[in-house]
Amino acid sequence: MADRTYLSWPFFEDRHRRLVEKVNAWASANLQDADHSNTDQYCRDLVTGLGAAGLLQHTASEDGYLDVRSLCLTRETLARHDGLADFAFAMQGLGTGAISLFGSSAQKAEWLPKTRSGSAIPAFALTEPQSGSDVANITMTAVPDRGQYVLQGEKTWVSNGGIADLYTVFARTGEGPGAKGLSAFVLPADTPGLMIVERLETIAPHPLARLRFEHCRIPGEFMIGKSGEGFKIAMSVLDAFRPTVAAAALGFSRRALDEALARVSSRYFQGHPMFDLQLVQGNIAEMAVDVDASALLVYRAAWTRDSGASRITRESAMAKLFSTERAQQVIDKAVQLHGGDGVRSGHVVESLYREIRALRIYEGASDVQKVVIARQTMSARGKSL
Repeated sequence: MADRTYLSWPFFEDRHRRLVEKVNAWASANLQDADHSNTDQYCRDLVTGLGAAGLLQHTASEDGYLDVRSLCLTRETLARHDGLADFAFAMQGLGTGAISLFGSSAQKAEWLPKTRSGSAIPAFALTEPQSGSDVANITMTAVPDRGQYVLQGEKTWVSNGGIADLYTVFARTGEGPGAKGLSAFVLPADTPGLMIVERLETIAPHPLARLRFEHCRIPGEFMIGKSGEGFKIAMSVLDAFRPTVAAAALGFSRRALDEALARVSSRYFQGHPMFDLQLVQGNIAEMAVDVDASALLVYRAAWTRDSGASRITRESAMAKLFSTERAQQVIDKAVQLHGGDGVRSGHVVESLYREIRALRIYEGASDVQKVVIARQTMSARGKSL
């Protein structure tokens, strides 16, 4: 069983501890025999099940407050059980994050009850084929026309692409150069001109797609927030959800450590448990340190946000960078300790090895996080002088 002593840390309240028990009980009852053969249908079923269990309530908020600790604890717990369950939960929040934080009353009333109940699946369409992590370089356009907007361009690596009921989309409206000229919109999936042109396959199967918008005409009230606020909206959403990516990596790490402990205590080498070998003990020690250090960074960031900080750019970047990079190392050690079984298709640690790699890329690749941390650190130094 995964370590839970961290729940006594001062970052958490009793309601958080109760939430972990609830999520863990649901996951234990529903995720033991997960069938990933039909990824689209499995994700739809996951969203329905999570909604019916009331576990999607923290993914959206009419008052603009997101309980990031609850989001992180839920993602960590689900990731420890099943990577796609974590994905399905996370996208219900990320896909509606812009609406929760900046949406109009009408947008919130129309979409948030549906996504929280699990009756609608959202998606977050930010990345473009040529822009990647450079959000300010978005080229998709939204041209105003008689109270409407006409969208033209492409988005790629859209999680939930192809199964979503609504898309949060960022496009260039031209109020200024670079980051100053972007706006955000919410579109129903059946909007004319919005097309799924390619489904994308990855080493850990997830519903992903490339979208094309061809003369896609939408009402002006589909805009989220104000014209020209798109970059601010995107960064605010990522700021809030990056710690949850780190939390998912932490969940993968905890599962890998659990699997490794079970392996080295039950397998023998020259008549003794593998754990008696000092080299094995060294690996276990390093894994345990990485798990706890990741947890401290994750929940520092989440607690800071929940305590009223408007932005946690530095804390989020540190948590995501460290937790995802260390999770890769923790899982690699688990694979090594399992020997041949560690690379056998379908084994838990083999699945974790495929799952973790993408987390070091999406919502800001590790190298981008280093740039963010360095700039934030320099900025803090300048303010202190």
